[in-house]
Amino acid sequence: MLCSVRPLAAALFGGMMLMTVAPGGAWAQSATQEQKPAEQKSPEEQAKEEALRRSVEEYAEAAKLPGNAGLPECVWSGRRIAMLLWRDDIDTARRHLELYERFGCPTEHLKIAFRCLVRQGNIDSKAQERLSERVHACWVNPDAPPAVATPAPAAAPAQ
Repeated sequence: MLCSVRPLAAALFGGMMLMTVAPGGAWAQSATQEQKPAEQKSPEEQAKEEALRRSVEEYAEAAKLPGNAGLPECVWSGRRIAMLLWRDDIDTARRHLELYERFGCPTEHLKIAFRCLVRQGNIDSKAQERLSERVHACWVNPDAPPAVATPAPAAAPAQ
């Protein structure tokens, strides 16, 4: 019986050695192929990286807020609630508010951030500003003065 186990153990050991060596060669070949596209990124990948970088910067900026208002879960859920309230989706905002309160986030900060958003007025559909940018600006600095619309230049009277 000992004689039949020894060849089986040797075959098993040899198979495991081949398994560990074989993927290494395939990995080395694929690594050189992956290096070329890494240098040239598609516009979609660049946009994703830019969005990720901007998101990290926004959360880092919000982390400077006093108390729990700067915690990532409070920032994420609070901004979402403010956007839902702006879009008049009260029921969904109420459900998110329960989660916001469960995280121990300050409801007072949410109130003053939404007040700032309302004071800013409607977003011009032709403007580059997006709702999420305005909500973030109000979340980070709820005491920001309302945006003043620049008046259109008056036409010169005809003579």
